[in-house]
Formats: sequence, C-alpha cells, structure tokens
Amino acid sequence: MKKLYLNTGGLETIFENLQESLQGTLTSDNDQYNLVVKSKNAKGTVSGISFTKQLAYVDFDIEFNDDVVLSMESSVNSPIVFAYCTEGNIEHSFGINGDKKNLKSNQSGVLRNTSNINSVLFFKAFQRVKFSIISTNVSNVENVENSDLIAGLKTMFANPSGNYRYVGQLNLKIAEKLIELKNVPQKGIVGNLLKKRIIENILETEIAMHSYGYIKAIQPILTIANKQIDDLKRISNLNISEVLYGVGQAGRQYLPRFLKGKYHLAFQHSKTS
Repeated sequence: MKKLYLNTGGLETIFENLQESLQGTLTSDNDQYNLVVKSKNAKGTVSGISFTKQLAYVDFDIEFNDDVVLSMESSVNSPIVFAYCTEGNIEHSFGINGDKKNLKSNQSGVLRNTSNINSVLFFKAFQRVKFSIISTNVSNVENVENSDLIAGLKTMFANPSGNYRYVGQLNLKIAEKLIELKNVPQKGIVGNLLKKRIIENILETEIAMHSYGYIKAIQPILTIANKQIDDLKRISNLNISEVLYGVGQAGRQYLPRFLKGKYHLAFQHSKTS
C-alpha cells in the first residue's frame, strides 16, 4: 500500500504534490495545469483550472499500480469539495480509521472538513478511476465574486462537528453539465469564462438539490397538475419515476408528499421480482 499526502494550499501546490508523489510530467499555463503520469506508481492524467481564489476544478483519469491511501490536510478554511465519479469507485473517511463511505460510478458526493482530522481517500490497485472535483473556498464570503452563491454554499454545507459528507446518485442535469464542461470548444479567456459559468450552474443545482428547492425543477409537472389534474392521474408510474430520478434524492422525497398533500395522489414503490 502506498501513502500519499496533499498539503493545504492552492491548486498549484496540489499539482506539485501530485507530481512529486506520482512522478509525472506537469505543465501549466495561466492557472491551468496538466499532469501526465506513466510511472511505476500509476498511469493516467490529472488536469485542473483555477478560476478565482474561491473556485477550482480538477479532473482525474488515473489507475494506480498499488493500493493507495491519499491523506488530505484539513483546516478551518478547508474548501467544500463536490466530487462526481463516472468510472470505478473511491472510499473516503475522516481520519485513517474513520467510517468509510464509498463513492461509486454515477454517484456524486459533497465533502467539507474543517476539523483537525485529515480527510482520507482510498484507491484500489489496477482499477481505473475517473472522477471530477469542484473545490469552493467559502472561508470569506464578503467582497468576492458571486458572493451570494458562495454564501449559499457555506450555509448549506455546514456541520457543527466540522465534518460534512453526503453521497448520492449523480443528478442528470449535473451529469449533462459535466459533459458540456469537458467539450467546451473555445480556448483562452472565452473558454475559461464558459467553463466557469458551467461550474457555477452546477453549484446552483447542488444548492437546489440539498435545500428542497425543487419547485422550479418540477414546475412543468405542477403546472399540469394545476391545469388538468385528471391527466396527471393517468401519467404512468414509470414516467413519474423518471422525473424523480432526474431531480435527485431530495426530489424523490419531496414531490410525492407535495402531490399527495395537495391533490391526494398516491404513489406506489415498484417491486422487483
């Protein structure tokens, strides 16, 4: 088992730590970083971009040649980290012996650790892992760009213990935005502005997902209900399920209660044989 450590710092520091640990080739230009690894330790790529002091994005496509434990230094100013896994899986714990939570393919997670215990990631040997991270520094919400968004994130993802962790199904809207992010054709300043706006959209969706703010997301269905409730009753359970899947876990909890309370509609959970 190989142990790696990431110190607290900006994106440049993180990439320098990864380069030293994985023995890769690092290139950088205008706050954009690309690490290519082909060594006895691992193979793959890690790329990232820092938009502001509050916002950064990192994309991993890597396979380790040994089981790896990655310990990330924490502090009271540690950022909120949003993780999106599209292949393989990652385990996380607060501290090396803490309770482990698995982030699997097509799942997303939110992590905030402001305690004095490091966050630890566990990777299996010879298993390709593809995941993306959005890092948001919320330690200062005054006189910063998009202060309302940053303040909303700080309020939403807080825990008195200093440890916040959530893992759930990857939201379909966010999955589409991640694909869009990776396929922005423009380069330079224009491309970076487009990428930044896409990431801001993702973060706005995260706030809505975790605040029961689903009225906007499910407004088309509610409009149908208001205009013609009889038609809504004839919508199949499959169609409703697809909509609920699209808006995520909180939506699946909120929408049935809303429709049952207002329109006396009952929903039955499907059973598998």
